[in-house]
Amino acid sequence: MAGQFEIFTDAEANVRFRLLGADGTVLAISKAFEDKRAAAEGITAVRECAGTGLIKEARSNAWGGTGTTRAGLPKPAHRRHRHIPAV
Repeated sequence: MAGQFEIFTDAEANVRFRLLGADGTVLAISKAFEDKRAAAEGITAVRECAGTGLIKEARSNAWGGTGTTRAGLPKPAHRRHRHIPAV
């Protein structure tokens, strides 16, 4: 069985959708939408771009560290994010 989208109303009365895996695991939760129609349009947008979307590795220091490399050297200013093609 394939995964599925589920539209729901959250605790703050916002309409959202979640993407469920085949085993029922929640894989993603959307932003808040004004109504069910807007949430359905969001699902359509995810369906259209998910199959062709690139995987991007974000290299940020989410824990507020010093911004140095593992060796303790400053990060080069020219470093860019790598794009990995979808499989």
